[in-house]
Amino acid sequence: MVAVMRYYKKRTHVKHKPNNEPANNRTLLQEIARQAMLDKNMLPEFSSRVKQELAMFNKAPALTGKKVRDLRHLPWCSIDNDDSLDLDQLSVAEKMNGGMIKIRVAVADVDSLVKKGSAIDDHARHNTTSVYTAAEIFPMLPNKLSNDLTSLNFEEDRAAIVIEMTIDARGKVVESDVLQAMVHNHAKLTYDSISLWLTGKGPAPEPLQKIKGLEDNLRVQDRIAQLLRKNRYERGALDLETIQSRPARKTY
Repeated sequence: MVAVMRYYKKRTHVKHKPNNEPANNRTLLQEIARQAMLDKNMLPEFSSRVKQELAMFNKAPALTGKKVRDLRHLPWCSIDNDDSLDLDQLSVAEKMNGGMIKIRVAVADVDSLVKKGSAIDDHARHNTTSVYTAAEIFPMLPNKLSNDLTSLNFEEDRAAIVIEMTIDARGKVVESDVLQAMVHNHAKLTYDSISLWLTGKGPAPEPLQKIKGLEDNLRVQDRIAQLLRKNRYERGALDLETIQSRPARKTY
């Protein structure tokens, strides 16, 4: 269960100044945002049951068992916005025989801690997304989970669902699998710095200089991403506008 980040905007006649908003204006904006949540049949507050369940969680889950893979040794890294606290995805590439590349994407395994039918799960299923407004953020999951215990945080061991894809030189996925694993985020990177580096407009971020093989790993990931993107467009995929910067170079 991973939050799908979207922006919800409501037009008002109140001018919002994020850094120095007068208290009365900010309170008004919060009231408008909360009412907008209710109007859309969404829950702006976590219930007392949610808070009771949350108090029982004191540490991140550690998966064990024959079916759980230990992939912590791989050079996993996160690439997100500069101010992101909820790190829900890591990635890594591995060169295989015959020019094949294995791409692994790790997604935060919230289900290993939040069980189906619990109050926290019910809240998340009801809202289905985190909602961002100018006045207030309404997270799908409590921050204790999304920013900490289930977040794939830097230099932390975390439970994850890993999607494996073996890709040939033409960009065709020839094999795939989904598994549970323990992972470790070795480098917290940002979209802007990686984008500048990949396009030759900026230096390599410090973690790339410190972690052996990470620079090459990211270049392999970028090459495969461009190849997959090219194949998607050739099959008729649409290029939808996004406000989020991406570490991807334009292909011609």
